Amino acid sequence: MPITSLNNFGVPTDAGNQVLLMPKLKYRFRVTLLGFGVNAATELTKQVVDVSRPKVGFEEMPLDVYNSKVYLAGKYTFETLALNLRDDATGEVQKLVGQQVQKQFDFVEQASARSGIDYKFTTKIEVLDGGNGNNAAGVNVLETQNMYGCFLTNVDYGDANYATNEAMQVALTIRFDNMVQWGAGEQGVGVGIGATVERTLGNTTTGATTAAGA
Repeated sequence: MPITSLNNFGVPTDAGNQVLLMPKLKYRFRVTLLGFGVNAATELTKQVVDVSRPKVGFEEMPLDVYNSKVYLAGKYTFETLALNLRDDATGEVQKLVGQQVQKQFDFVEQASARSGIDYKFTTKIEVLDGGNGNNAAGVNVLETQNMYGCFLTNVDYGDANYATNEAMQVALTIRFDNMVQWGAGEQGVGVGIGATVERTLGNTTTGATTAAGA
């Protein structure tokens, strides 16, 4: 007789007990930088140590009304990404990072880029299922986050230290303009951030009322 009690490990809901879903794992990911430096996409992917995932926040717009206060969501701001690269003995990481920095500002001629299109790149963070791509199944991408309009705000080449045997790293801070998010096997319009969602075209500042207990 099959053991069915494991189906009762979830949180009880109105629809009945829910089976626990497999979580995404932090170490199954890859990062691709498109338009970074000169032909840097896959070279830097192999050297990634870790990356922070996007964070978005909204400014609060208070409206003072009679005896109380109501808040609306104002302009959004994405926080910067932190990307750490393992510095390599061939100098490839140093070269590609240096090319991107030079695209943003020419340190020889002391000249800035003419416009953002001259240096901005796209950062793609993909969450994977753990496959290695060496079989017919390939690698299944569970989630994709594309950050557009990226540029470097800070490059930290780290330090050298006689008292340690750690590998050198280069730390990048990335500012971006916008983000679109996809789930497994999805393309085109995003899902989650970037998705098409239904809106109520109303004229009131407060949210919709719900039934008691909802």
